[in-house]
Amino acid sequence: MTTPTNTRERAELNPLLKFALDLGPLILFFLANAYYKIFVATGVFMAAILISLAVTYALTRRIAVMPLVTAAMVMIFGGLTLWLQDEVFIKLKPTIIYALFAAVLLGGLATGRSLLALVFDSVFHLTEDGWRKLTLRWGVFFVVMAILNEIVWRSVSTDAWVTFKTFGFLPLTIVFALAQAPLISRHAVSEKQRS
Repeated sequence: MTTPTNTRERAELNPLLKFALDLGPLILFFLANAYYKIFVATGVFMAAILISLAVTYALTRRIAVMPLVTAAMVMIFGGLTLWLQDEVFIKLKPTIIYALFAAVLLGGLATGRSLLALVFDSVFHLTEDGWRKLTLRWGVFFVVMAILNEIVWRSVSTDAWVTFKTFGFLPLTIVFALAQAPLISRHAVSEKQRS
């Protein structure tokens, strides 16, 4: 006799809803900064991130690692920004997140593991060489993004940085992700090869 188990598959978010939950906190951050400036915007961003995670969990019963790490960093650096009334902390947050992602990916490669495969294996099925190349590219991309954030926040006004954070980083990430399509196509493992 077998014990009953929950065989219900985990729900998947509608792509438009997922996009709204991912982008919504950033848009609210931008709007709050435009009307109330950085400290109110930071509080709004922190609340919006938590609401986004709660809604995602309520609908899917899981939260991916990257949004969870990002939320933790927003809470830490946003909290420091508000507590110390110093906007430098919220400006450093993207640098630290990108550097952390780069360190994890490139560190994994250095030890012979493609950690990106652990995150995206259910989405893409690539050869070992494909995962290695894709991981290296994303690791380098995150290094570049960390450096870019440092250059931008240190050389422009807070309002200009918020605008770039909202409308610069996301498009750059989307363009970079789309540019990886040829590599993914070249190194894809067919259904037959997987069996």
